[in-house]
Amino acid sequence: MPKPGPTTWREPEHDELADLVRTFFAKEVLPHAARVLEQGHPDREHYRRAGELGLLGLSVPAEYGGGGGDFTHEAVMLHEQARSGDSSLGLAVHSGIVTGYLVAYGSEEQKRRWLPGLCTGELIGAIAMTEPDGGSDLQAMRTRAVRDGDDYVVSGAKTFISNGGLADIVILAVKTDPSQGAAGVSLLVCETGDDRPGFRRGRLISKIGLRGNDTAELFFDDLRVPAANLLGAAEGLGFVQLMRQLPQERLVIGVGAVAAMERAVELTVAYAKERTAFGKPLIGHQNTRMVLAECATRARASRVFVDDCIARHVRGELDVSTAAMAKYWLTDGQCEVIDRCLQLFGGYGYTTEFPIAQMYTDARAQKIYGGTNEIMKELIARAL
Repeated sequence: MPKPGPTTWREPEHDELADLVRTFFAKEVLPHAARVLEQGHPDREHYRRAGELGLLGLSVPAEYGGGGGDFTHEAVMLHEQARSGDSSLGLAVHSGIVTGYLVAYGSEEQKRRWLPGLCTGELIGAIAMTEPDGGSDLQAMRTRAVRDGDDYVVSGAKTFISNGGLADIVILAVKTDPSQGAAGVSLLVCETGDDRPGFRRGRLISKIGLRGNDTAELFFDDLRVPAANLLGAAEGLGFVQLMRQLPQERLVIGVGAVAAMERAVELTVAYAKERTAFGKPLIGHQNTRMVLAECATRARASRVFVDDCIARHVRGELDVSTAAMAKYWLTDGQCEVIDRCLQLFGGYGYTTEFPIAQMYTDARAQKIYGGTNEIMKELIARAL
């Protein structure tokens, strides 16, 4: 597949970073892929090694232990992870989302307390919004935090939490005032541990895809969290904070979607050139060429769109509706392209012997988390 044209933001330093990320996944992570899939979670050591190489917190200011870059550096890292085929390390959440909340809303003490550990990989981060009785309807959350002296007492449950099995820090969305609807939502930073009274990890959720990532249930039974762990200057700011950060979360998802499309096309072109049917390579058949041409075009158009969104985001111009367009259209495209590519593998595409099968099952969640694609369309429609 031809390389994408130049972007308005990519510099030689991004190419050097891409080389480092590719090497990291090829040497440190992918050799353990089968075992990681079997155990259902990544190795903590892989986070630590990524931290040693400076691959965590790339957009975190250097004074807090980060790379001192911006979202373009995070995008390159996430793109190369997806192109490598790894979906176990939850870097999209850890570096693409959690550190962003702390940089944007954390106090000086909070930043110095948690960001260095997140950047070294000694700490693993997660964010917990979704609850068993409600997915994308954040205003309906039931997890409560009641002030009691210098603490909040937290009760409730969260589910489908990426990195939840290993997380040391969880940004937790709670209701501090249930009578106020969205205005009663706050964010607390919970330091989790299996020996913390009032905190319990549930099962690692068995999924059809993303099986190497520790997606978990989390339970809070009168967990005491210091009031100093509140994100922001006051209670009730959580919903606004979430809405301001969700465009980046959706862009993170879009970056992975484009990388997956490009990888699917590359793998399928290589297979079609090697595999023969009716006396000639698959790519010699017109139907194969037409399908690949259509998929390559969709991937190229998607690359141009996501690069434009990245440039807008770095300039502070990525609006809610455009981020929703990116999340919906790019993940729909990811599922469509991978499905059509899998078809060209025939029966082999349905076996775990070929990477396209794992890509197929991994892709489906992209249209669900970060706000379902149906909700993305509603957000777009409201802005028309």
